[in-house]
Amino acid sequence: MKKTIALIAHDGKKAEMVGFVKDHIDYLKNANLVATGTTGSYVKQTGLDVELKLSGPKGGDAQIAALAAEGKVDGIIFFRDPLGKHAHEPDIQMLLRICDLYNVPLATNPATGSLIIEGLLAE
Repeated sequence: MKKTIALIAHDGKKAEMVGFVKDHIDYLKNANLVATGTTGSYVKQTGLDVELKLSGPKGGDAQIAALAAEGKVDGIIFFRDPLGKHAHEPDIQMLLRICDLYNVPLATNPATGSLIIEGLLAE
């Protein structure tokens, strides 16, 4: 059964996410991908199929958190901008809490993202 990976990136990290996806495309082409709206639209440019949710500030983080709570996502890669201010910070904190509560692997940087992808998707 295919694993489901969620992808989220703050505006200042979207280019880094696309580069990360390109670096791991051989793994990710064998996964179901879901992403917040804007991040997903960038990732789709790599040729991968991505299910788009709302943009993060409009509820996409909450949608992905709901998937995690329902056991419908196997791992989340969320490239956060640690220096930026985000109006939807409560949604971000809720996502982190849900991942901890339901034991869903969560990466907030490329090094950990690589470990999650290789751990979940290596055959």
